[in-house]
Amino acid sequence: MKYISWNVNGLRAVAGKGFADIFTELDADFFCLQETKLQEGQLDLEFPGYQSYWNYAEKKGYSGTAVYTKHTPLSVRYGMGVEEHDHEGRLITLEYERYFLVCAYVPNSQDGLRRLDYRMRWEDDLRAYLLGLGKPVIFCGDLNVAHEEIDLKNPATNHQNAGFSDQEREKFSALLAAGFTDSWRFQHPTEVKYSWWSYRMNARARNAGWRIDYFVVSDALRENIVSTEILNQILGSDHCPVELITNL
Repeated sequence: MKYISWNVNGLRAVAGKGFADIFTELDADFFCLQETKLQEGQLDLEFPGYQSYWNYAEKKGYSGTAVYTKHTPLSVRYGMGVEEHDHEGRLITLEYERYFLVCAYVPNSQDGLRRLDYRMRWEDDLRAYLLGLGKPVIFCGDLNVAHEEIDLKNPATNHQNAGFSDQEREKFSALLAAGFTDSWRFQHPTEVKYSWWSYRMNARARNAGWRIDYFVVSDALRENIVSTEILNQILGSDHCPVELITNL
């Protein structure tokens, strides 16, 4: 099975930058999107052989997630069932016989960490949600955290900035300790590769990036990982797609 996750930073924008060709070329079983920035009916983008599921934020032009899949799920859930968190279109869960696939766009703590307290509640509630699903999980998306110093170009100058605060990194560590594996780092323990670059200061050309897009899998699925990749040659967004291939 081939899984792709991509924060497209506006699906209407990337649709004009070759998204359909990229989608077709990658030919994934599952294609998970974050930050679609859509409302229902604003974009008709379907592909032969795929079903699609959409979670829209109530606020127009904000957040949003989607999953395209070749495989009909047993069930689909939108949000995590927590009122505080379920208005921004940030979570879609597809159930299959052996596992759940969860596509997430984790809230950004924002400048000055002004949304950090909310982010901490989200992290705790999400971890409880994943652990409560009752089957192994493939959890993917823009998780808005660089876990270790190896995961961003300039860790010293970004310490306690959004995405590299001690608090956010500790929550990611807590998720891993609860029985999950960062699939890329599991397979590439020392490799430096990034999935997001600021639009400012020519960051992508200089590869001054962050690795904040992940496939995190339940430890029970760790031996099913065949390969992982960060597809940083693919343009169209300030993020690039990330890939997981399993033998499930």
